[in-house]
Amino acid sequence: MKRALITGIAGQDGSYLAEYLLDRDYEVHGLLRPGSGDASDPSFWRIQKVRDQLHLHAGNLEKTRDLEDLIQAIQPEECYHLAAETFVFHSLEDESAILKSNTQSTHHLLLALKAHAPNCRFFFAGSSEMFGHAPEAPQNENTPFNPRSIYGVSKVIGHDLIRYYREHQGLFACTGILYNHESPRRSTRFVTRKITSTAVKIKLGIESELRLGNIESERDWGHAKDTVTAMYAMLATDNPEDYVIATGRTHTIRNFLERAFGELDLDYEEYLVIDPEFYRPKEEVPLVGDPDKIRSQRHWQPKVSFEEMVREMVQSDLEYFQRMLQ
Repeated sequence: MKRALITGIAGQDGSYLAEYLLDRDYEVHGLLRPGSGDASDPSFWRIQKVRDQLHLHAGNLEKTRDLEDLIQAIQPEECYHLAAETFVFHSLEDESAILKSNTQSTHHLLLALKAHAPNCRFFFAGSSEMFGHAPEAPQNENTPFNPRSIYGVSKVIGHDLIRYYREHQGLFACTGILYNHESPRRSTRFVTRKITSTAVKIKLGIESELRLGNIESERDWGHAKDTVTAMYAMLATDNPEDYVIATGRTHTIRNFLERAFGELDLDYEEYLVIDPEFYRPKEEVPLVGDPDKIRSQRHWQPKVSFEEMVREMVQSDLEYFQRMLQ
C-alpha cells in the first residue's frame, strides 16, 4: 500500500484527491494547521465522509522541524503540496504574509523530503496566475511568466524551487500549472460559487440581487475532479516534468451566469447589479492553457464539461439551501 501526504487536504482539491487516492488503496495522510481538525471546524465538511479513512496530522508548514518530524514518521512515497494562501487585501502586511507563507512552506517541504524521504515524488500546485500578463494565448509550458499578483509571484518562486531541487538536488519534483477549476466544494469567495449560491438564494426568495464586476472576463474553467487526476498522472511516471493542467477552452462570466441562472429557469439580467467594487479589468490576453503536453505524454484529458460542472454546482447549492429552509 502506497503512502501519500496531502497538504491542504480539507480544501476543494485536497478532498477530491484524498478520495481519488483512497479508491486506489493508498494510505492517505493529511497535514492540518495546528488547532484545526475539531469536529466543529467548518472547513471539514469536504472530507467528512472519508475522515475515518484518513490519517490527519497537525503541523505548521512554516516550521521546518514540524515537517521533518512528520516526513520522518510517515515516509510518504508521494507528496501533494496543495496548501497555499490565496487572497491578498491590498496591504503590505497581507502581501508579506502570503509571500512568506507560500514560499517558505514549499521550501521547508522540499528540505524535509530531501533529508528524510529523498525518493518521495513531489507535486507542487502552481497557478495560471504565474503567467499574469501573458504574451500569448493559449499558454504552454514554455510561455514566459509575468505575474501581476503577489500570489502569482509566490507561485513562480515555488516553481523555481521545484526546478532547483529537481535539477540540482535529484528530487522527483514537478509543478502542475493549474488553471481555474471549480466544483460544489469551491469556497463562496470565488466568483463561480458566488454565482451559483446567490442564484439559488434568489430562486428560494432568500436574496434579490447578485453583485459582480466585469462579466466579460474569460476563464479556462475545468472541474476539480479532473484536475486531481492530472496531479496523480504527473507522479505516475519515472520522469518528473512540469505540465499545464487546463481544458484549453474559455468561457466568460456572462456564460457562467447564463448557465447557472438558466438551470433555475431564471434570467440573470433581472437580478444582476454591476458593482465597481468588484470590477477587475479584462485581461488583454486571456488566460487559457494549452494542455497538449499532458494530453500526449500522460494521456490525460478532462471528462466533465463546462455545462455539467455548472449544473452540478447549482444542484448542490439548491439541495443545501433547501435543507437549510426545512
